[in-house]
Amino acid sequence: MSYNSIQPQYGVPWSREELILAFELYCRIPFKKTKANNPKVLDLAELLGRTPASVARKLGNFGAFDPELRKAKITGLTHTSKLDREIWEEFNRDWNGLVWEASKLRQSLGAESKQGHQPLFQPSGPSEKVRTSKQRVHQAFFRAAILSSYEEACCITGLKVPECLIASHIVPWSEDEKYRSDPTNGLCLSSTFDRLFDAGLITISDNLEVRMIVSLIEDKNQSTQELICAYNGRPIITPRRFMPSLERLRWHRLNVFRG
Repeated sequence: MSYNSIQPQYGVPWSREELILAFELYCRIPFKKTKANNPKVLDLAELLGRTPASVARKLGNFGAFDPELRKAKITGLTHTSKLDREIWEEFNRDWNGLVWEASKLRQSLGAESKQGHQPLFQPSGPSEKVRTSKQRVHQAFFRAAILSSYEEACCITGLKVPECLIASHIVPWSEDEKYRSDPTNGLCLSSTFDRLFDAGLITISDNLEVRMIVSLIEDKNQSTQELICAYNGRPIITPRRFMPSLERLRWHRLNVFRG
């Protein structure tokens, strides 16, 4: 892709709309890949008319607010602005609203720059079409955020085959749509453990260890013991970002887990 469609802005302050798009991207890619040569960074730079280096620096600024990065002794870039922090806090209060706003901004800017981005928002269409579009936007964001946070590995088994991984909601959409885009309401699980979690056969404790129902532990089948029960009591592989909410894990244990 050639970076020549929009004249880059030098020294121009970042607007709220630009920061929304930058933070949305920050959530979708691993922090170690927030580099100027990342294709996704290049895409956003072209969309905004900013240099790839400027976009990469802004992603680094958001890293300065990330508590999980701080625990890992990764500081991000410290020259942040008040508006940077406001966007960080606003997303954490309203993931659904900001993710949807980002999708509309991306479409609008894509149309203005004639880059041919696939439209995600149909403002004049039927309400069902808008609802479906929103669902796809939230699903796509949630999966990208969860897989990047867990570095594309099942948090129980360590399996690293993206085609076998599910971005699992702790509190399902059917129970509370408020958390449908919130990465702290997610776990990266292999398809087998996703089914076990949804069925209430396994859960995660407050100290982030795997717990299983007694009947599963006592199952005499060798495959069950080797492929599933071997993980009982083991700690999960914690994410680089967006630690799962203990409050929502407790909800799962009280409302879904059969133990």
